[in-house]
Amino acid sequence: MSVAPGAFNFTRDVVERLARERPADEALRAISADGSVRSHSFAEVAQAAAATSAGLAAAGVGRGDVVMTLIGARAEWVFALLATWRLGAVALPCSEQLRAKDIALRLRHAAPALVLAAARDVPELDRALAQLDSPPARIDVDADGLPTGAGAAEAQATAAGDPALVIFTSGTAGEPRGVVHTQGYLRGQSVQARHWLGPRPGELSWCTAASGWSKSARNAFVAPWTAGAAALLHDARFDAQERLATAAEHEVAVLCQSPTEYRMIAKRAALDDGGWPALRRLVSAGEPLNPEVMEIFRAAMGLDILDGYGQTETGQLTGMPDGERVRPGSMGKPLPGFGLEVLDDEGRPTGDGELCLDPATVPTFFRGYLGAPPYAAGAWRTGDRVRRDGDGFLWFEGRLDDVILSAGYRIGPFEVESALVEHPAVAEAAAVAAPDAERGSVVAAVVVLTEGHTAGEDLARELQEHVKHATAPYKYPRIVRFVDELPKTASGKIKRAELRLPGSGPAAAR
Repeated sequence: MSVAPGAFNFTRDVVERLARERPADEALRAISADGSVRSHSFAEVAQAAAATSAGLAAAGVGRGDVVMTLIGARAEWVFALLATWRLGAVALPCSEQLRAKDIALRLRHAAPALVLAAARDVPELDRALAQLDSPPARIDVDADGLPTGAGAAEAQATAAGDPALVIFTSGTAGEPRGVVHTQGYLRGQSVQARHWLGPRPGELSWCTAASGWSKSARNAFVAPWTAGAAALLHDARFDAQERLATAAEHEVAVLCQSPTEYRMIAKRAALDDGGWPALRRLVSAGEPLNPEVMEIFRAAMGLDILDGYGQTETGQLTGMPDGERVRPGSMGKPLPGFGLEVLDDEGRPTGDGELCLDPATVPTFFRGYLGAPPYAAGAWRTGDRVRRDGDGFLWFEGRLDDVILSAGYRIGPFEVESALVEHPAVAEAAAVAAPDAERGSVVAAVVVLTEGHTAGEDLARELQEHVKHATAPYKYPRIVRFVDELPKTASGKIKRAELRLPGSGPAAAR
């Protein structure tokens, strides 16, 4: 069929093309929670996407509608996203760690036409749905299967600028916001697939990020398939030794992990048995990776970990380039063609300042925030302070705002603080980052108590559990410190820099 200029549909133009060209080649290998393994060819993936798209259409999903998923790293999650894109609809993948409050927020803002959920996630989802006046329909994919239909029509001739994906931010300055990406974002993954992730046709690529996160949405299967490689999914919680054993058993060639996972493996697993003959490439993104961890992997495996950087709004922006000596601790250089600059407060080029980009040069730049007009404000300021050395390599120095980077997750202090002050014992609270050897940083809460409450380890643990249940578990404060008052500016703003310094308090919990 002929394709109009500017038209692009990932399911049609990538998946269905591969199904025609290499129908029997492996596309997807899924390891279930019980350890069973199933492989799907490109032809089988395309057939499942077509059947599911027909089922979605029969359920009332049409072009531009949002389909929300609450499913782990499973083949059903992939088929649901492909079917959604095939229809010209918009996928909203959500993390299974979200709690009812977080899920309800996404439901209200995105107004999905349908929610697809795994059985283990249905109870939390139903608690969220109960908070809505007009909740959407939901399907338990374990009890009822994915919706399917026969005689699926051809994939929609979507334009590269049509919305395809919504990923919510971490709420650094307020509530989380939905970032809208287009079909062109999916197509644009070919740049980082070629110059950073690096899988090759016939290889198996494994991005371990949980479904629902930005890195997973682009690297679990989209980027590998643009490179013609196969993708591995593993529906299991992280275990350092199991991670290595799985990579060895399945002959993974490209392993994409968070810095925290690399740190934990370096500390907890045996790296000296040489059991990874197929492993060719290690990549990392989400936060800076310690040089000492990189040295441990290099000594054990003879492989460098290639670091990179990106944001939910931008997609991958940098990576350690092939053919150049790896600089441990650097996030590499801008991807080819990406216009990134380091600017001072006056917008002038500098060697140490805020990383900014020209959206016109970045094919994975977002369309805009959900419910807002398309972004048209010129240069994008990332809010991250970086240093550019004489060779053009970029080095992350920290956030200009107060976002907490922990184990690859971007955690907004506002969310943690809001959860804390909901507790009757808390009068005021501030959430800041505290250094951590494995996670890079963890959330530390500095709390002022209401009258009648006494600081202590029991109350600290109670507040931790309260935050776990009020928001996603990874956001809870691993450190709780009690103070009489919070340091503030004359205008009443909290002096977070002072709170990051070592301090004393009558109780702390980890």
